[in-house]
Amino acid sequence: MKITIIGSTGQLGTDLMNVLKHKHEVLGLTHQDVEVTDYSSCRILKEHNSDVIINTAAFHKTDQCEEEPIKTFSVNAIGARNMAKISKEIGATTIFISTDYVFDGSKKEPYTEDDNTTPINTYGISKLAGELYTKQNPKHYIIRLASLFGVAGASGKGGNFVETMITKAKKNESIRVVDDMWMSPTYTKDVATTTKEIMELKLPFGTYHATNQGYCTWFQFAKEIFKITGISPTIKPTKTHQLKMKARRPRFSALKSIKMPKYGIQMREWKEALHDYLVEKGHIHAKQPRE
Repeated sequence: MKITIIGSTGQLGTDLMNVLKHKHEVLGLTHQDVEVTDYSSCRILKEHNSDVIINTAAFHKTDQCEEEPIKTFSVNAIGARNMAKISKEIGATTIFISTDYVFDGSKKEPYTEDDNTTPINTYGISKLAGELYTKQNPKHYIIRLASLFGVAGASGKGGNFVETMITKAKKNESIRVVDDMWMSPTYTKDVATTTKEIMELKLPFGTYHATNQGYCTWFQFAKEIFKITGISPTIKPTKTHQLKMKARRPRFSALKSIKMPKYGIQMREWKEALHDYLVEKGHIHAKQPRE
C-alpha cells in the first residue's frame, strides 16, 4: 500500500513510520510540508495519490485548548475535514487519531466503541468534531487512543509522562501525582502495530479503541515506572481539584475494544508495554525481569 502519514515526526507518527516502512511505501509529512488547517496546502496530498492517509496532527495541550478554541478546532476538526475531503476525492482511506477525551468519565468502567460520546472539554469536543468530519469519507478508520508514551516523545508537550517522572526523580524533586483520574496507558509502538493490522486485515471501516489493556490512576502509573526502573523518589498522591486545571478532565476514561478481538487483534497489558518502552529508551536492561 501507498501510505501517507501526517505528523510523521511526532510521538505516534515516528512509530508508524518505523512499523509500516518495511512492508509498505510510506511517505512522511510534517507541519512544514502540509498545513492541515488550510485546504489549499492539503492539495499536495493529491500528487502522492496514496491508498491510505493517516492523520496524527493534533493540538492536544488540554488546558491551552480552553484558551484557544479557534486554533483547537482549526487543527482537530477542520484539519480532519480537509483530510477526509482530500482522501475521498482520490479514493483513499482516511485514518483519524482520536482520544479517550470524547467521553465524560462518568461510566466508571472502560468505554467501548459502542458507548455514547459526551466530551466535557474543548479538546474532546474538537476531536469529536474531527471524528464526525472523518465520517464524511465512507472509507475511514477512527482510532481512539489514550495516555500515550513513545520513544520520540510528544513534540507539543515536551516528552511524555514517563520521561517527566524519571527526570523529576533523578533531580530528587518531590513528586505529586493525581490518584483519582483513571486511564489506559498506551505505548505508541503497540498502536502503530495495531494500526498496521487493522489496515492489512482490512477490518470493516469504523471506530476502534486501540489502547493497551488494563487501566490505572496516574499515581499508580508513576509507581509502576519507579518499580520497574528501581528508582525510589518521594512521591505522594493528590486530588484532581487541587491542581486547579483550566480544563475539566474525565475522571475515568479507560478504553477497551470489543471490536478488534473479533478479528484476532488483541493489544497487550500496559505494564508489559511500559517495561518494553523502558528497555527501548535505555532506562533498564532487557534482561531485567518484570514482576
